[in-house]
Amino acid sequence: MNWRIGAAVLALFASSGAAAQVSARDRAPPAAAGTLVFADEFNAGALDRSKWNVEGPAFWVNNEQQAYVDSPDTIRFLPAGAVPGAEDGVLVLQPRFRVGFKASAKRSADFVSGRIDTRGKFEFAHGRAAARIRMPDAAGVWPAFWLLGNGKWPDTGEIDIMEYVGEKDWIGVALHGPGYSGETLLVNKYVFDPGVDVTTWHVYSVDWSDREILFKVDDRLVYRVTRPMVEHYGAWAFDNPKYLILNFALGGAYPFKTNGIKAPYEGLPAETVDRIKADDIAMEVDWVRVYRKD
Repeated sequence: MNWRIGAAVLALFASSGAAAQVSARDRAPPAAAGTLVFADEFNAGALDRSKWNVEGPAFWVNNEQQAYVDSPDTIRFLPAGAVPGAEDGVLVLQPRFRVGFKASAKRSADFVSGRIDTRGKFEFAHGRAAARIRMPDAAGVWPAFWLLGNGKWPDTGEIDIMEYVGEKDWIGVALHGPGYSGETLLVNKYVFDPGVDVTTWHVYSVDWSDREILFKVDDRLVYRVTRPMVEHYGAWAFDNPKYLILNFALGGAYPFKTNGIKAPYEGLPAETVDRIKADDIAMEVDWVRVYRKD
């Protein structure tokens, strides 16, 4: 998320208590979603480098408080049966406290974390991208699942399928492109039903065509953006291939604008720092799947 804070419009969706209890696993994208063209079930116990790249410490945006590293400390795996509710193996992106880590000649960071993407290895235009994810209840964290086009940002477009900044009852979705890469209305919050939050497994997905983009949580439509809506602000940047990104950022612009915390780190409170020091915070990913529409 080369993030530019967007104005968020709250969307509350009514449903019965019974519906809220339906398992996210039961509402995962079915075969009818199209032809499966990419999948990683994270069962191998190691990152599949034929599918994924790992971001390094030189990358830095949005005043995030971490540096990304290629390490089993921050990108690790748990086997089938090790994580309650997971279908099989699990990818774990985990921030760690590493005071004074030298990220580059000009920057040090007190945290390291993980970011992976499929750039140059798998890219697609139009279809469904979905991931089954569980996140921690921790203020100031910034995990995300998103799509990004190659080339100059924001001209080649960005689709934020899920962004979470540490308020466990909601997640954000967004589009960014030329003319609508900042404080635009193409950003939305999805508020979970009472008694449901990000700390249980959910399927976050997007259905993407040349006419509209549908954001879903547990196969439930939470936000719809049409081509004319986008073109009100600028050129439609969503007919070109995009690659997948999973990352776990800490603090920075979006968390800070949400919580206003300035110390000990921008957007990141002391209690979350203490939990990171105790290795108590992680983003867990059960699987990632992409379908081509038939």
